[in-house]
Amino acid sequence: MAMTSTERVAEALMAAGHPATIVEFPAGTRTAADAAAAIGCSVAQIAKSLIFRVEERPLLVITSGVNRVSVAKVEELLNAKVEKADAEWVRAVTGFAIGGVAPVGHQIAPVVILDEDLMNLDPVWAAAGSPSHVFQTTAKALVSLSNARIAEIKEEAGN
Repeated sequence: MAMTSTERVAEALMAAGHPATIVEFPAGTRTAADAAAAIGCSVAQIAKSLIFRVEERPLLVITSGVNRVSVAKVEELLNAKVEKADAEWVRAVTGFAIGGVAPVGHQIAPVVILDEDLMNLDPVWAAAGSPSHVFQTTAKALVSLSNARIAEIKEEAGN
């Protein structure tokens, strides 16, 4: 029987030596605000996993729940055109539905960029493969788990 996406995340965490601290919130954690309310943490502590396309490769941007990603900054960082990915493509390349995209356990290894603002927060919470599952971690652990490049990628207010 095939593993669920949440089981895939648990396996990836354990394989990396990270505790599989996955918690389910039946009310849902689809948005950063929903997740923060369910967990009882600040929205900033939610590590949003957003998938973009760079040609045919998946790009995972892990950002603080209060930040919006500046696509222009990401394009400059990668020296490549970055496009939004539709839900069907996200599921096909990651194995996750939007709202449950985890930073680990992807079907195709993505290029990963982590928002530098997350480095100042501890703990942080990330999606664990479904819109109602999250796991507790640290930004430092996310960098190591996902082989992320840390960068300043947030959209400035007013942009």
